[in-house]
Amino acid sequence: MADGAAPVLHVRDLKTVFKTRSGAVHAVNSVSFSLAPGELLGVVGESGSGKSVTMMSLIGLVPSPPAVVTGTSVDFGGMDLLTASEAKLRAIRGARIGFVFQDPMTSLNPVFTVGFQLMEPLRKHMGLSKPQARKRAAELLDLVGIPDAHRRLKDYPHQFSGGMRQRVMIAMALACDPEVLIADEPTTALDVTIQAQIIELMHELRAKLGMAVIWITHDLGVIAGIADRVLVMYGGQIVEHAPVRELFKNPQHPYTRALLKTVPSVRGEREPRLSTIEGQPPILTAQPTICPFADRCPTRFNRCLTENPQRYYAGDGHDVACFWDFETGTPRHV
Repeated sequence: MADGAAPVLHVRDLKTVFKTRSGAVHAVNSVSFSLAPGELLGVVGESGSGKSVTMMSLIGLVPSPPAVVTGTSVDFGGMDLLTASEAKLRAIRGARIGFVFQDPMTSLNPVFTVGFQLMEPLRKHMGLSKPQARKRAAELLDLVGIPDAHRRLKDYPHQFSGGMRQRVMIAMALACDPEVLIADEPTTALDVTIQAQIIELMHELRAKLGMAVIWITHDLGVIAGIADRVLVMYGGQIVEHAPVRELFKNPQHPYTRALLKTVPSVRGEREPRLSTIEGQPPILTAQPTICPFADRCPTRFNRCLTENPQRYYAGDGHDVACFWDFETGTPRHV
């Protein structure tokens, strides 16, 4: 990542509300972040914290209705994706922003060959002829480590293992050389050996192709080895943001600290029993007006129950949405 490079993606004050029969659900609440060219941004949090909905909202993948997506702007290469037409979003999805979904078996169409599904975006977005698209599709399968690529273009998704299907999904996301790749928990459904292979593959592809990556996960252990920066989400908002080493060395939000205590050590020494986070994530029937983590927080005090903290600068590219200062063990004077 080049110092001072202009962001490839700049999100300001993104909000997503689902209007349901039982009331509104405020799934994403004033999320702002940027993504630099070539960097890998990790997005972590429990299920229901708003990670996937945030990233799908950026590129118009949440159904509307019931979703209403608003915000100041989502700037991508000088275009505001929030105001872009559906035709422009379709042209960007797959071509300039790739998306790897969590479950490849439900994302790949079972009645079409892998080759057909790889060739379709190549012909649509890049205007390749059928022979050109077939050649490129085989190159993509080879790139993601699928052996005998030309022959396997004729196979259907059910003829691939779970790990190989995920590789096919990555190949599809890379087909048009996107500037940004969004990977939504791409290793969750895989066993640990295959997980490690997919993570190493993404590491290699990012270095080789120079694309920016947003990696969504609930697993801080995965993020530790691959990310440049990390966003921690809770209650539909970003509660902490820091370079990855800074986050692990000096977590400033009680939710981040609690998450880190749930990650087992790989050093081999005897560790205390892993912690759990008591309680449940908030039900977001309204935009939070108090700290969303207050009910589960061991350091909460009166202000946490009357005001939702903004993100405060904590130094070294680190900011946190918390009124408690762990450095001093006292409330922040802000």
